[in-house]
Amino acid sequence: MSEVLTAPLVVEFPFTRSLGPVQSAFLTGLRERTVLGVTASDGRVVVPPTEYDPVTAEEIRDLVELGCAGTVTTWAWNPSPRRGQPLAAPFAWVLVRLDGADTALLHALDAPGPDAVRTGMRVRIRWAAQRTGAITDIACFEPDDSPGGESGARPHGDAQPAPHDGEFADPVTGITAPARLDYTYAPGRAQSRYLRALADHKTIGERCPSCRKVYVPPRGACPTCGVATATQVEVGPRGTVTTFCIVNIKAKNLDIEVPYVYAHIALDGADLALHARIGGIPYDRVRMGLRVEPVWTGDGRFPDHYRPTGEPDADYDSYKELV
Repeated sequence: MSEVLTAPLVVEFPFTRSLGPVQSAFLTGLRERTVLGVTASDGRVVVPPTEYDPVTAEEIRDLVELGCAGTVTTWAWNPSPRRGQPLAAPFAWVLVRLDGADTALLHALDAPGPDAVRTGMRVRIRWAAQRTGAITDIACFEPDDSPGGESGARPHGDAQPAPHDGEFADPVTGITAPARLDYTYAPGRAQSRYLRALADHKTIGERCPSCRKVYVPPRGACPTCGVATATQVEVGPRGTVTTFCIVNIKAKNLDIEVPYVYAHIALDGADLALHARIGGIPYDRVRMGLRVEPVWTGDGRFPDHYRPTGEPDADYDSYKELV
């Protein structure tokens, strides 16, 4: 049995959004070591504050200032922190009901071990040394060992939230939050054979035993008939551009100058178009029906791009079913 292929993959992009008056006040308040909640129509104090009532969906803006200590309502131990999490050492994820609030805030608790964490324990905010107006301005929570900080010594409800106008100097009006997903991809039997063939400068598809269509890249099953595909068929290497788009935004860590063209290419003998970059031709001369061939560079395991072959353009009727 051949070795199973795997590869680490990362999906990452910056998410930028503007803040309304409620979220702006909340994040700016964190920068100033002040925690704000909002009063809902039923009198409950919600934190983090929402712009709309969670029950009636009406707009709410009655801000109140909460305490910087609270009570753990539930928790889970994290023995192996990952990149970008609040603490590098093992910690607990906790839901904390801050004094004066009726809902809980999710954050990290710095504790020596799971035996030191319990529901009902009192905790307090540890503020970050440098604060910018983000949830990370709360570095984490820590056990509240101040007088009266033991569990039950200051029950919820003793602290009455004070109204707050939400006004701060130099308010935070927008944030950019990085979104990132790290995972390991295993291509499976069909695509593993496809990738190994590409390393030998061959393109392999699989034929459906029922409809006889050849799928590239192969999926292990026919998406139309739902039956397994096992018969391998070599296709291409040349193909036809069926449709394309012009990319004008430069991707992070991608050493390709914009604008450039990504296209769907129907390889000769295939019944499914694959996508790839088009090179060797000005972007504004790429067109439907353009005949192209793959270009490998160095010891690359897959084509770097496709370039024009110099053949006459394919007739539209020959690829219209793959557009």
